[in-house]
Amino acid sequence: MSAHLTSADKTSAKTAGTGNAGTNDASLAPWLQTQLSALLQRRGHAWLLQGPSGLGQYTLGLALAQAWLCDQPTEHGACGVCKSCHSVQVRTHPDLCTLMPETLALELNWPLDEKTQKELDDKKRKPSKEIRVEAAREMVSFTQHTRSGGATKVVLVYPAERMNHVTANTILKTLEEPPGETRFVLASEAAHQLLPTIRSRCQTHTLTWPNTEESLAWLQANGVPATDATTLLKAAGSRPEDALALAVQGMQAKHWSALPKAVVKGDVSALSEGTPAQAIAILQKLCHDLLATRAGANARFFAEQDLPSGGTVQSLTQWSKDLMQSARTAEHPFNAGLMLEALVARAQTALRAK
Repeated sequence: MSAHLTSADKTSAKTAGTGNAGTNDASLAPWLQTQLSALLQRRGHAWLLQGPSGLGQYTLGLALAQAWLCDQPTEHGACGVCKSCHSVQVRTHPDLCTLMPETLALELNWPLDEKTQKELDDKKRKPSKEIRVEAAREMVSFTQHTRSGGATKVVLVYPAERMNHVTANTILKTLEEPPGETRFVLASEAAHQLLPTIRSRCQTHTLTWPNTEESLAWLQANGVPATDATTLLKAAGSRPEDALALAVQGMQAKHWSALPKAVVKGDVSALSEGTPAQAIAILQKLCHDLLATRAGANARFFAEQDLPSGGTVQSLTQWSKDLMQSARTAEHPFNAGLMLEALVARAQTALRAK
């Protein structure tokens, strides 16, 4: 038995952001369509879309940008068929600038500038996992150029929390007083990490959580079998885009349900198809649910009947701390295989404590 793992902050954006953001696009979830329509009725040149991962910050941000750039927009969003909409969909719109980590831009098929692409092609450096200050400076220059012919220019920043202080300060003045008709949409899964000066210059919209029935219907409409949808939605903490990402990666309900007991048995293969960082994320969910049930609360990610009975509050608490420590070095393990074995062995120790 093996579980197929995913990285939600990358795959969910890639999964949900591949379609057209127009009003006739079934890929725009109904709860996002409702929020898009409401945002389009409100004024403001800079919006901060905030909330936990898996609710659609990137998808909503791109849909909002496309609606602003659309040649024939409606009150519900972009038309989805005009030349401008097509340019957004194929990532070539001259009046749309995206600020994101290079790693994410490559995954989402957004083009990099010629200099950056050459540096990466020549292997002079690895793609950045942060939004680089050089990209921010390019964005400032972008806002100062004449529009290609549309009514506005748009800057999409995602995930906004990947800006360090230098990058954030670079865009601050332009964000406060953009030249011409320039609009900003910042999408964040950790808005508390943004500089207060950035937050204060944006109008804030907190994404709403869809109800369970709405999420399940959307998952099934996107090809997730009904037999898997409920389990995967729970595995994703009720975040539908993350649940869809799990399904796209091949996760099935039976894999997820069997995972806790496989860990107890020391079955490393239960986690071997993902990276150490992904394995740690799953073990953190397991540890969370075990601590929750010990405290009399409901499990959030696993069905309670699938949870092992072993482990004390003290051993589980220490395990949680150890997982947090492991997460700090998970992106650069000395040996991924050995790290997975160590993670499973540590889990066994915590779960066998009495």
